[in-house]
Amino acid sequence: MRTLVGLLTSNQALLQLEAARCLHELSHSEQPAVAEACLPATSYLLTYVSGHSSDLIELCLYTLGNLIVESEAVRRQLLPQGIVPALAACIQSPHLTVLEALGYALSQLLQAKEAPEKFIPSVLGSTLPQQMLRLLQPGPKLNPGVAVEFAWCLHYIICSQVNNALLITHGALSTLGLLLLDLAGAIQRSEDAGLELLVCPVLRCLSNLLTEAAVEAVGGQMQLRDERVVAALFILLQFLLQKQPSLLPEGLWLLNNLTANSPSFCTSLLSLNLIEPLLQLLPGSNVVSVLVLTVLCNVAEKGPAYCQHLWPGPLLPSLLDTLAFSDTEVVGQSLELLQLLFLYRPEAVQAFLQQSGLQALERHEEEAQLQDRVHVLQQTALRG
Repeated sequence: MRTLVGLLTSNQALLQLEAARCLHELSHSEQPAVAEACLPATSYLLTYVSGHSSDLIELCLYTLGNLIVESEAVRRQLLPQGIVPALAACIQSPHLTVLEALGYALSQLLQAKEAPEKFIPSVLGSTLPQQMLRLLQPGPKLNPGVAVEFAWCLHYIICSQVNNALLITHGALSTLGLLLLDLAGAIQRSEDAGLELLVCPVLRCLSNLLTEAAVEAVGGQMQLRDERVVAALFILLQFLLQKQPSLLPEGLWLLNNLTANSPSFCTSLLSLNLIEPLLQLLPGSNVVSVLVLTVLCNVAEKGPAYCQHLWPGPLLPSLLDTLAFSDTEVVGQSLELLQLLFLYRPEAVQAFLQQSGLQALERHEEEAQLQDRVHVLQQTALRG
């Protein structure tokens, strides 16, 4: 290690690069003892992150990222050595390979168990959040590899809930919303190579930001008041259904958070005739079915004007199908949607009876978790 550090700090560029490659190979070890043996090199790796050789900077960043994962001792040493200011300075680099390596190193730092207390406040206090959002701006300069790394960085910061209001103030919702539109457009044009890896972190970032109490206070909803967001989300849902069905819940969770407290997004869902495409997702997994039904409940609870668009239509037959599911959560959400529909569209009760609705309810009379709701619906149906 002394020899490697000596070569790394020599004034011969090729030797420096080879020493850095050796340290990079060592950093791949899963043994904490190896990472801790590299401790004498961390301050030099950090110094060369601010150097002039893009190849050396890239190697130093990937090496630091690997060491950060493996050793708390390394992370503890890097904080007073100034890792956050060093990374903040590095984000100005014109080299895409350096930026991608930086995103990797930063994402490892942000995932550390002590990150919310030790690292994220410093990151939020630096220029990194604004610069990350700049690198996520859609357009010809957007690089998929760089964008994926920084989208995950943003996700880890948001999940920490240290200061999401600051990110919203910096325009995070607006940037992510535009990126969502860009992703949907690329998928429609079949130009999604590399971009599909962006879908998951972007969906998660938007979903989690929308749950923040501070969204309304800092005008966050205004950053997303655009029905194109709903249209784009459905393009992504269709894409995920075909290519990555395991990510469908991510898209539906975002749709749930968009419609939960926003009549305007519910209106978009109806005006764009998206109820039927939504119902087509019901035969998926139980998680997907529950989320679809939750979104429909969000629409129905907005009142009679919204329920007029839900019935007449394919909703009742779909609900009769979900009442046949064995999953209690799916059935419970179906019952909640029926209650809302009967409340705001009493005429739907007769149609429900004509389609053997009472028999469908009888299947769940003995299930403890559902008994009360089943009983209420039976009484409502009989009165109807």
